[in-house]
Amino acid sequence: MIRAGIVMTALTGLLLLSACANPAADKSKAVTGEAASVSPEGVKGEKFNITPENSKIEFVGAKVTGSHNGSFGKFAGAVEYGGQPEKSRVTISIDMESVTTDTPDLTKHLKTPDFFDVAKFPQATFTSTEIKPGGDKGASHTVTGNLQLHGITKSVSFPANITVSPNEIGVESDFAINRKDFGINYAGAADNLIRDLVALKLTIHAKK
Repeated sequence: MIRAGIVMTALTGLLLLSACANPAADKSKAVTGEAASVSPEGVKGEKFNITPENSKIEFVGAKVTGSHNGSFGKFAGAVEYGGQPEKSRVTISIDMESVTTDTPDLTKHLKTPDFFDVAKFPQATFTSTEIKPGGDKGASHTVTGNLQLHGITKSVSFPANITVSPNEIGVESDFAINRKDFGINYAGAADNLIRDLVALKLTIHAKK
């Protein structure tokens, strides 16, 4: 009986550790810095459109006691393909009102001034400034660009796997970003603090 009790205690501890694990802990960390200048001229080449019908923008935010899955339902963008990824540009605009999570009350809270403040900052945008070969954790490329979120614009670099076919450009990326870099500082309850790092997952299948 004593042995069984020890086993049950150990299993319970493992389950609690699993539930409280930080989903961003094993992700590549985005590097942020000062926003870079962006040429007003687009890339000469073919345009591949990014829409909610062919792509996903997902995230996982976490507290000390657990995590929540979320995504954005409305966004639009494009890959301007210049013959190879390194000569291309990615642009995207996200409707922040379209945020949704696995908990209705959290979805409402994310739209308030505590987090995204969508009434004041209705859109987030990203424009790439550099795409270079190689990346963290064996990624095919590293994408750098200006991210405007919550009224703050910063340069962000993250690893991505980029694939090219005649009718589609794929961009797959799984990385973590620090919400406080963009002034999203709400701490949460004193006994259930919100983690600074948010895991982002981009699944882009841009079509001609």
